[in-house]
Amino acid sequence: MDSKIKVLVCGDVRGRFKQMFQRVESINKKAGPFEILLCVGDFFSTDEKQNEELIAYRNGHKNIPVPTYILGPNNEKSLEFYKDIEDGEICSNLTYLGKRGLYTLSSGTKIAYLSGIEKPNGAKDEDYYFQLDDIEAVRNSCLVNKSSACDYRGVDILLTSQWPYGVAEEENSNASKLIAFLCRDIKPRYHFCGLSQKYYEPAPYRLKSDQITQLELCTRFISLADVGNSNKHKYIYALSLTPVEKMRVLELIQKTTNETKCPFSDIDFRDLKLKGQETESKQYFFDMEGKNENRKRKGNDHQHKRPKVQQWDQDICWFCLSCPNVEKHLIITIGSHFYLALAKGPINDYHILILSITHIPCAAQLTEDDWKELLRFKKAMRKFFKEQNQVVCFTERNYKTSHLQINVFGIDEGYAWKIQHAFEDKAEEFNLEFETLPPLDSSQMLPQQGPYFVAELPNETTLITRQMKHFPIHYARDVFCSENLLNCDEKVDWRACKLDVESETSLVKNFRENFAKFDFTS
Repeated sequence: MDSKIKVLVCGDVRGRFKQMFQRVESINKKAGPFEILLCVGDFFSTDEKQNEELIAYRNGHKNIPVPTYILGPNNEKSLEFYKDIEDGEICSNLTYLGKRGLYTLSSGTKIAYLSGIEKPNGAKDEDYYFQLDDIEAVRNSCLVNKSSACDYRGVDILLTSQWPYGVAEEENSNASKLIAFLCRDIKPRYHFCGLSQKYYEPAPYRLKSDQITQLELCTRFISLADVGNSNKHKYIYALSLTPVEKMRVLELIQKTTNETKCPFSDIDFRDLKLKGQETESKQYFFDMEGKNENRKRKGNDHQHKRPKVQQWDQDICWFCLSCPNVEKHLIITIGSHFYLALAKGPINDYHILILSITHIPCAAQLTEDDWKELLRFKKAMRKFFKEQNQVVCFTERNYKTSHLQINVFGIDEGYAWKIQHAFEDKAEEFNLEFETLPPLDSSQMLPQQGPYFVAELPNETTLITRQMKHFPIHYARDVFCSENLLNCDEKVDWRACKLDVESETSLVKNFRENFAKFDFTS
């Protein structure tokens, strides 16, 4: 069976939807079917009247011939065309990918993407700018499931609107050094850009082996012109490819006669490094503590600074993505501030942890931006478990742990009414007293000093205690393993129900596939 798929990529559309989709329909009839159409650069025109061509496609009078995915805005005038988009869908067969991430097709084709332009020094934050944390998020998404340098083969396609610095000297003034850094590390097989109003396809360049991969992988850079340009430059590119994960190593490393020097080999990336860290790829994940320590804080003066964490503590922490001992096969998905992972010694197949990427001890120390993403993960979890006919409970124990961990427990809807009673029964058993709070919607609701335990119940009740002397470490598991709920007392201690790596990997894969439709990070 042929493993190749056909993909179309288009440059800046700038509101010329009719011309572009008619051209796509013609190509699809002659050389298709194409699985997907990807658009880089400016999709909407800054002239609102020009964008009226999309109305016929929105109301169903005209059909988009190939599933089409676009990047985000590159300027202030285009922001308004994205503000009403919900869950990425603009209309049938037209989807906004998002600000950044990794999109994987059913064929296994991996498409990394980054919207917008690099934030200039001194500029205020805008939704059409990307910064180092966006680069980190894309990079981590690409590398997260690779346990060794032998495993990483690059991604199939990278989409950015802006060019990387170094590809063409005359373009460097408008190019991005951050994108060059991203290209060097994720090693895309094809890299498509827009915004230059011209077609440019130099000879492919080869990236040397490094700490990320032992393979010398090749990248083809392609800049596409805008639709309907007067110079008749190429604005649509068709390619047929086999996903890198399905290619033989010999095919990946096979050299061609017209290869050029890697455009990033002489660039000094040291000015991008985070405090106390090197940008050379000596680990799979960034340590983002320095970035968050120096991030400009918004909101009221009560926003507190996180205590500085000793570097040795992060180096040995099981849950820090920068730790060499982190078990990457347990990771499900990564956001900007948090990631999801299968719990070690899970109670059931859907026992998940929400973990902070940076080394933060508890939710009480989260910044406003951190909290917003945490709420998004919780909302996604509630939707996911509802589809499984289950309700969900979140618990956090800020006691005898140095890294923020939020346990996610799902249980059949029919048992929902029993959960609070189970907490109360166990509290009586361990002589604990809980305070009842409204829904937990701010870090300020948590104790700012000292240990605590908190549980968010499906009925929006929040239970909290600061009575932590001799607090039972496995209290949350005690509750859910009790006879009234899951009736599996043998699983109270996670060490008694550890799984082998193969079983854990299978559970992660299963959860990731089922959770995909709710995953806002991809």
